[in-house]
Amino acid sequence: MSTRDQIINDPEHCNKAEAFEAFDDIPTNPHLGNTIGDVIARRYGRRDMLKGMLGVSAATALFGTSAMIAPHQASAAAASRYDFAELPWGNDETHHIAEGYTAEVLLRWGDPITADAPAFDPMNQSPEAQLKQFGYNNDYVGFAEIAPGRGMLCVNHEYTNEEVMFPGLGRQDRAGFTGMTKEIVDIEMAAHGGTVVEIAKGANGKWAVDLTSPRNRRITPLNTEMTFSGPAAGHDRLKTSIDPTGTKVIGTINNCAGGMTPWGTYLMAEENFHGYFWTDKLDADGKPDISAQPKAASMKRYGVPGRWYAWGQYYDRFNIDKEPNEPNKFGYIVEVDPMNPDATPIKHTALGRFRHEGAETTVAEDGRLVIYSGDDNRFDYQYKWVSREAVTEANGVFGSSLLSDGTLYVSRFNDDGTVDWLPLVHGEGPLTAENGFNSQADIAIDTRLAADALGATPMDRPEDAQPGPNGTAYLMLTNNTRRAPDQVNAANPRPESAFGHIIEIREKGGNHSATSGTWSILVKCGDPAVADVGAQWNPETSENGWFGSPDNAAIDADGRLWISTDQGSGWGKTGKSDGLYALETEGELRGHSKLFFRCPVGGELCGPYFAEEGETLFLAVQHPGTDGTKDFKGFERASTFEDPATRWPDFADGMPPRPSVLVVQKVGGGKIAV
Repeated sequence: MSTRDQIINDPEHCNKAEAFEAFDDIPTNPHLGNTIGDVIARRYGRRDMLKGMLGVSAATALFGTSAMIAPHQASAAAASRYDFAELPWGNDETHHIAEGYTAEVLLRWGDPITADAPAFDPMNQSPEAQLKQFGYNNDYVGFAEIAPGRGMLCVNHEYTNEEVMFPGLGRQDRAGFTGMTKEIVDIEMAAHGGTVVEIAKGANGKWAVDLTSPRNRRITPLNTEMTFSGPAAGHDRLKTSIDPTGTKVIGTINNCAGGMTPWGTYLMAEENFHGYFWTDKLDADGKPDISAQPKAASMKRYGVPGRWYAWGQYYDRFNIDKEPNEPNKFGYIVEVDPMNPDATPIKHTALGRFRHEGAETTVAEDGRLVIYSGDDNRFDYQYKWVSREAVTEANGVFGSSLLSDGTLYVSRFNDDGTVDWLPLVHGEGPLTAENGFNSQADIAIDTRLAADALGATPMDRPEDAQPGPNGTAYLMLTNNTRRAPDQVNAANPRPESAFGHIIEIREKGGNHSATSGTWSILVKCGDPAVADVGAQWNPETSENGWFGSPDNAAIDADGRLWISTDQGSGWGKTGKSDGLYALETEGELRGHSKLFFRCPVGGELCGPYFAEEGETLFLAVQHPGTDGTKDFKGFERASTFEDPATRWPDFADGMPPRPSVLVVQKVGGGKIAV
């Protein structure tokens, strides 16, 4: 997911239709000899890819024979599995939902989550208040049911937008952080992390927060102690002056997507952790100088330090000049027990250290736990974890060995339509001491470098990877405008891909724990009416249904795929707000998409999460009123606290836009889209 967009004034970027660039999109992978674009081009034909179109044979391979059916024929032959009237596309100050459904705000930034929390006052914020209030930029949403109509809502808070959070401050990363104070930094830190809160359905069928629950709490980088499990726990590279044991850390940062385990614990994915680290040492161009760091190659591969925030000016642990090992404590999957506020969260190092977009879980056909996780950076990799043992009632518990005893794999996509999962195991292949990997701990800490050594396939920003039924998995590849024409391949087919695509994997034998399978492209995103875009959809997809930049995904109770989008500041390229789409994966309508929900201007849609067997859908809208507001007709400027493009969802004078979690239900009750 995008974090903080910066405007690029370089005319070369403008000529490439890239007038913006997210900080987290700067590629750090130097091994680009055989990217996913190269693989796709060889599989389906480079000439057709560069022309922005596919031949009959390639289109049939991608979509089946339905791609060749005329629209009226397809309509007669098949009906959508999603029963709702499609929402018209657009972009305005509020959110919209398909007819026959409600989308009501459940939690907003600053809302109290405990009975003793103060009411939200944007003019008088404090760290103490924020620690008892709902955090900022809600991303992943999970739910652990306690009983029918009651459960624990688990929400990530990815990052903060100080320009619309605090009066008179503006974008600090563009102003040398001159307006920052320790108190503002502490509020930012208190607004990061996660929220665990008990919610219940009332007699009216509406969900609400139970403020009296002793389980309600915030998890933050300001004050939440965590421990480590797995091969890197206690390693010298995790030891710091405040933790000489290398077994503890305060907090978690840039928590993007995540997952829920089969036993009901909450997995928080640490994504763009590199952006929070600081150095006072700059080169002649004003960029961080890490040449004197003993692990400079590792830092460079991870983009450390990013200097997005001023935390390192007030906390030594975020300054690599003083604590060079602290970045090695971030970039993991964090497990939280939502039912027990006294349980110390655990960072599971066996799952690898990289910019985890998510941690979507499933139980394989052979009973083992499988977790899919993408490394959300241009030209980085798709990973999969497979536990050694099968999931049982005895080991399906918080802190389970299923999250530390197993094998982490990285994917290689082949020209012939097969995919191999390559084990990241010390002593196998090039992962030896001679190549800098002295133990499994080094592989856990430098997972990117280990995947480089194995020759994994560089991808177009792999974000969410959603396991589906019968050994399928759906990979969201958001975009990659830095891919050159000579870098396209079978699985990343378009140069300067501004709109992204979705890959379907079918694991061998329908078993998610398999080490090989096949792959195909489900859709290539963007406007199908513009030939140069090279989009590919089922021909029945309407002008409302196509989208750009797939990000998160969910499988509902009926095994159907739903996609949320994150276009960042680039939504002006489509004219559409971000939203939620229902995407067909089977039969004659495979590749057909319908719009169900759309965000207010500047907002990104996160979640989505289905509960109650598909009768409740949780959605999260983060950073409303911020991204791309210069393209919002009638506003056409950057938002500030005093002058935002929207005041969603309150629409009250003096109230800034507030990231919020919504609950979607069918009017009159029942399963969504059925």
